[in-house]
Amino acid sequence: MIMVMRQLSITLSLVALLQNLPAIAQAPVPENTSGVPSDSIQQVTAVKWMTNYSDGKFYPEKLLSRAELASIMVKAFGLNKRQAVSKENLAIPDVPRSHWAFNDIQTVLKTDIMKGYRGNEFFPNQKVTKAEALAIFAQAYGVFQFPDDAVNDILASYPDEKSIPTWARKAIATVATEGFLNTDAQGNISPLKPVTRGDMAYVLSKYLQRQQQQPETPEVPIIPNSPQTP
Repeated sequence: MIMVMRQLSITLSLVALLQNLPAIAQAPVPENTSGVPSDSIQQVTAVKWMTNYSDGKFYPEKLLSRAELASIMVKAFGLNKRQAVSKENLAIPDVPRSHWAFNDIQTVLKTDIMKGYRGNEFFPNQKVTKAEALAIFAQAYGVFQFPDDAVNDILASYPDEKSIPTWARKAIATVATEGFLNTDAQGNISPLKPVTRGDMAYVLSKYLQRQQQQPETPEVPIIPNSPQTP
């Protein structure tokens, strides 16, 4: 009798477990675990500086390639409207005309927002470090020509500021001064880590907010006709 009851108990436990499996499998997985505010992502996708994937998700933790960053910079800063774009196309061996980002890569190279490598190659699929991405963003935005002492003072508050490459310090100081820089919970910039889509969305959203806060050009008041004074 005891054996029968034990078998019955085991059977009921198995049934309960099997009934719960579909619910476990179908439990939604949170998309945004990057620490980047969701409203930052919504802002940049609303203006189409960045886009969701075909499944409607943004995937903020995915890494950015050089081609993707080039395309984002063209959209965010309207680089295709700059005069330099009218120059002849450059010969880039690893970016043929059939490449999806051909025009954007030509644009960032002609406007000097991004640089190629030796042999005029661009390496469109190469991942980008955060220092590189911030330096490229600052180049499009306009790097502030701080003296070295000021750069050191600006960056001193970040625990890992010593890991910022020399060539990126002035650019990152610019981004930090403007309030565009995102850090981790400890305040680290992590300049040598690959930049994520979420990282870029944060910087762009802050830049977008700055643009939206700019006051409109005030209208000159119309003064009604008044009698001339003697």
